[in-house]
Amino acid sequence: MKTILKNGKFYIEKNNFQEAVLIEDDIIRQVGTNEEILKNSADKIIDLDGKTVIPGFNDSHMHISLVGDAMTSCNLTATSSINDVIEAGRNFIMSNPGIKAVKGRGWNQDNFQEGEKRSLNRFDLDKISTDIPVVFERVCGHIVSGNSKALEVIGIDETTRVDGGVIELGPDGKPNGVFNENAIRLIREAIPKKENTDRENEFLKAASYALSMGLTSVQSCDIMESDFQNMFDLIHSIYENGKTRLRYSHQYNFQKIEDFERYLETEFKKGVYDEKYLSRGALKLFKDGSLGGRTALMLEPYHDNPDTKGVAALSDEQLQSLCNLAAENNIRVVTHAIGDGAVESVINAYENTMKGGKNHLRHGIVHCQITSMKQLERIANLNIPVMYQPIFLDYDLKIVESRVGKELASTSYAFNTLKKLGAPISFGTDSPVEDLNPFNNIYCAVTRQGMDLKPEGGFNPGEKMTVEDCVDAYTQGSAFNEFKEDSKGRIKEGFLADLVVLDRDIFTVEHNEIKNIRAEKTMIGGQFVFERN
Repeated sequence: MKTILKNGKFYIEKNNFQEAVLIEDDIIRQVGTNEEILKNSADKIIDLDGKTVIPGFNDSHMHISLVGDAMTSCNLTATSSINDVIEAGRNFIMSNPGIKAVKGRGWNQDNFQEGEKRSLNRFDLDKISTDIPVVFERVCGHIVSGNSKALEVIGIDETTRVDGGVIELGPDGKPNGVFNENAIRLIREAIPKKENTDRENEFLKAASYALSMGLTSVQSCDIMESDFQNMFDLIHSIYENGKTRLRYSHQYNFQKIEDFERYLETEFKKGVYDEKYLSRGALKLFKDGSLGGRTALMLEPYHDNPDTKGVAALSDEQLQSLCNLAAENNIRVVTHAIGDGAVESVINAYENTMKGGKNHLRHGIVHCQITSMKQLERIANLNIPVMYQPIFLDYDLKIVESRVGKELASTSYAFNTLKKLGAPISFGTDSPVEDLNPFNNIYCAVTRQGMDLKPEGGFNPGEKMTVEDCVDAYTQGSAFNEFKEDSKGRIKEGFLADLVVLDRDIFTVEHNEIKNIRAEKTMIGGQFVFERN
């Protein structure tokens, strides 16, 4: 099957655009002018009427199954007070009679406009229900609150301890329903497990949404349980039966080395991957938490809470053991590190596994938000890929200086500096922490502003990136993480025909308009998998 796309504005690379492409089956065979390409015979010729076309977006870190789960949970992102959260929970129960538990996500105490600005506790959630478990996650996913029924279901008390996590105690010395980091796995168990049919439907619903936003590939962390084989099998089934064409690469999370060892003896040895639509991927670790929840691990205490430096979800020894075992098996590691303390620890662990100082496995850092210049230089010198989420600026620019101080904030979220230093960078959204919309992400990287267009001139404006550099990070940069930079992420001869037709020209619109752009058509492997009506 040969297809010609003509009369387009195809982004090839910086300062290089072409008019047309020839696609044979799933591969781009030729790129050039209309005249050059139309010399070929084709089964189909599609006129793009001058539309801008870029390579398909590749989200370098997200959770596609949790995106689907969030679509069917109680949405708390718009809540502006504890009372709002309570009302949202009550309304969800009224709209879903007979439910056995309430799961919600999206509250953020920093966005509360009325009443107390604090984490939700069990007494708040008891006002929603005391008959069924209520479990509400903060927007970051690193603080989770449960009601009294949820605590009863999981059977914890003031003596319960979790390595790498905290179960908060109230003034009465008993658990107050607030859990962070590794402890959140406990409270999540209060929610009944879903049937595989429900989990598959949620996965596919989220995948369809991703296609509508111009994503053609995702690097997704959906394996986050000790009982991991069921989820692996579910994803295998989805791809073996061709239920979605969204390209998927695993980022499987094992915080315990015994779970990682079981993976190596089971799925790692027996799983079948075509490395085209379904890829084996990388080990994903969590070193710390979130800046908003003050669980990001800092080298110095928080400026607005000197009693804490955050939470280490893994000790340095645990992190090193997992990285060593991964290196022994030629497995790439990507580690969640937000605070400068976590970043320092991860750089050290990776460097200790490198042979001859070379990062052959492309071990990477997810988020890498709070950094010193010395750390940025080490990352670049060691060629450590960084998976950034520029959309995080929408919220974080309002709190970062109060959390870590002006000096450290000035070298943080340093997308442009790290690129200039020569480190590989890529973009993702950590969805559902943020919406998987890539245009919001690019807007924040280009303007250094929140969605409210503030601050004027941008936060640390020297870190603004060009549109071209952002598109490259979201396509070629993400492909580099997968060792696939020679087969996707460019509109180039011999590359996969994964493309996005935009409804306006991202390279010429006013920068404030970038967030309003949408995918008009999304192509994967030479076939349009989404077309906007």
